[in-house]
Amino acid sequence: MSTRSYQGCWTCKRRRRRCDNARPTCQNCAQRGVDCEGYEVRLRWGSGIASRGRFTGADKPLEENVPPRPKGRRRDLSRERKKLQAQAQAQRDAPPESMLQPRLPELCQESSALYNICLTFQLSLSATDTPQFFEYFDTSLREFRSELARSTTLSDGTLTAGLLLCSIGLMHGMPWTMHLEGMHNILQSHTPDDPQSTSTPNPFRAYLLEVMGVMDIPCLAVGRQAPSIGIWRRFCRPTRPRHGIEPVTGLPRSLLDLLAGIDLDSTEQSFWDWPGEAGNFLQCYLWEAYRLAGILTIRQCERLKKPVSGNPRSLSKWRQPNSCPVDSSLLVARVLANLDALRLGCLERPNEDPFIKNSVLFPIVVAGLEAGVMRQNPQWQQAIRKCSLGSRQDEILLEFLEEVWRRGDSTLDINDLARAKDIEMGLL
Repeated sequence: MSTRSYQGCWTCKRRRRRCDNARPTCQNCAQRGVDCEGYEVRLRWGSGIASRGRFTGADKPLEENVPPRPKGRRRDLSRERKKLQAQAQAQRDAPPESMLQPRLPELCQESSALYNICLTFQLSLSATDTPQFFEYFDTSLREFRSELARSTTLSDGTLTAGLLLCSIGLMHGMPWTMHLEGMHNILQSHTPDDPQSTSTPNPFRAYLLEVMGVMDIPCLAVGRQAPSIGIWRRFCRPTRPRHGIEPVTGLPRSLLDLLAGIDLDSTEQSFWDWPGEAGNFLQCYLWEAYRLAGILTIRQCERLKKPVSGNPRSLSKWRQPNSCPVDSSLLVARVLANLDALRLGCLERPNEDPFIKNSVLFPIVVAGLEAGVMRQNPQWQQAIRKCSLGSRQDEILLEFLEEVWRRGDSTLDINDLARAKDIEMGLL
């Protein structure tokens, strides 16, 4: 005999039947073909709900004052609909997809070398020591050089092929800056001498030029074999104020302007005065590490008495210690503190910004080059090792830093160490 359920749906309670508490509707109601009224909490009124006012003596609320609650299945469907709406909004708020991927088929029609370079790039992500990779790489290099020699204008397809070829080189220590030089020679032949008279490129062309400009920034390369050309300042830096995030590095364009100006017009004060950019906590950690690393880079250039670009420069008037008393050891500590906070934040929130940890190479290397500071604080060496991602690129750079730490010489130039081994590495 069915008994009354005190925890079942309202339909079973009213009919005094045992409820199986199934969600979103109980099976008893489903088998009997009746609507299940769900399990929501309902208010039970006493002898009167008010002692004063228009509800005096009422034993239940007025019908028009109580909005009807959706019953079991309708309520669950409403929740599911709201969840889908929230997911759709999150997708709209997410950063846009890569500008390159949907255009690849069309770009491969423009460039005969691009298809093979794409295969080589994909292979370089997993197996760079295999004969198959070197076979593909040699073919890609030969096809690109032939295509570049035939080109009178630099098409988007050829530019994309060259940038992917540079990416392979900068990740694995193979010479790559000569490709930038070859593409720039063609680009320059069709560009007016006055940058202000240059027509505004379409969004994808502007994106490719920004990638090329970032690769050409002197301080973002180790063992550079071809001198910097100044692509960022000429083709990517307009006269109006700079805003927004550059997608490849994840850095604000205004901060990249300062990095590109090292050896030219960027001073320590320029980095101290940088106002920042709106971003999440992980981005703020990264950008602060870059800002402080930029100051250290200027000091290291002063110490080595040579510009990072290989070009003559006028020395900054902003000198130590009178104008800027912050000691380099404090700057190193702050760089590593921000990088460690970024590392822990990525572990705690892995989906917030999954690729941001790939951008830490520049501040890691710059902080690690302070040999005297690192020898006095061996625990900071371990902090740098923890920030390493374990890629081939990281392994090569860490080997250079270990050599600097072993010698303990702050005037040892990492670029000389790289060139001695015929290695040209990017810090991207």
